[in-house]
Amino acid sequence: MPLTTFLFDLDGTLIDSIELILRSYRHTLKIHRGLEPPDETWMAGLGTPLWVQFREWTQDETEIAAMVATYREYNLTHHDALVRPYDGVVTEVKKLKRHGKRLGLVTSKMRGGAIRGLKVADLGDAFDAIVGADEVTHPKPHPEPVLKALELLNARPAESVFIGDSRHDIECGRAAGVKTAAALWGPFDRAHLADLHPDYWLDTPAALGQFTDG
Repeated sequence: MPLTTFLFDLDGTLIDSIELILRSYRHTLKIHRGLEPPDETWMAGLGTPLWVQFREWTQDETEIAAMVATYREYNLTHHDALVRPYDGVVTEVKKLKRHGKRLGLVTSKMRGGAIRGLKVADLGDAFDAIVGADEVTHPKPHPEPVLKALELLNARPAESVFIGDSRHDIECGRAAGVKTAAALWGPFDRAHLADLHPDYWLDTPAALGQFTDG
């Protein structure tokens, strides 16, 4: 069955925001705990909401809220200077749009932050539906975010694919019953995702052309 609907993750898939994310985490833990955990600590949770990651450090909801606020203040201050789209991504996404594909964004960012990232990447008008972490009860890797995007797009799982860079993306898409595609131009390589057996391996953004060419 031809794919009609393309759901994308944001960070690590459409935009290269990894350095900004890591700096924001370092800043937050230094302020709140006087610690600078290794980057691997944060990379393991990349693709899940902030409050999920900070819950690894504390179960105090007030403290979690304060950490999230510190993170967001730093992140938004430095966002536009450090974030950029991956080379070739914008061209391929817009090509999918021109070919009449339905496009959805499924992200663990809050909706407002996601829209800001899309604008920086010149993709502000590309997506027909956006599902942020503040719009679901159960974030990735739970299937709810993808299922909500499908509902908003009036799309069937069998003709949809979720494209992301992290394990959480692949697990979320698989649980929702859509095809999955691993974006290998982000921070994670094939070995990191191999055991999840995504339906498509995309080595570069240009590989998205297979869905429109011919």
